[in-house]
Amino acid sequence: MRFNYDDLQVPEPTPNQLTKEFWDALKNDQVLKQQFCQNCSKWVFYPRELCPHCWSSQLEWRESTGKGTIKTYSIVHRAGHFAWQEVTPYAVVLIELAEGPTMLSHMQLIDGQEIQIGSPVELAPIKIGNYVLPFFKLSL
Repeated sequence: MRFNYDDLQVPEPTPNQLTKEFWDALKNDQVLKQQFCQNCSKWVFYPRELCPHCWSSQLEWRESTGKGTIKTYSIVHRAGHFAWQEVTPYAVVLIELAEGPTMLSHMQLIDGQEIQIGSPVELAPIKIGNYVLPFFKLSL
């Protein structure tokens, strides 16, 4: 990894009753949790009250594999928020998770590795401030 994120002062997420389980799983267990619909057996991400596939309210939290592939990405050289500028360039990626949903996230940039569409990735959470964020890294 190019940078030490420990002291980065960026805006933190705002967990609420619906997203608390997601953020707690990252912080406490370093795992990615997604909602799973007990009615239609489909995974759901981002967290919501009703399944977007069948409109059921029978959603439960389950641990996912934390694996996926890169759908697309962008290398950011000029951050949208000034606090992120010190760690540019960084990658913002759309990850197609192994369970099906797509997740917008950050990618750890490691010298000598190239990010490519279709590359396999895995969860690599990073602590920034009081939160652990769901970064990803290339799977070896």
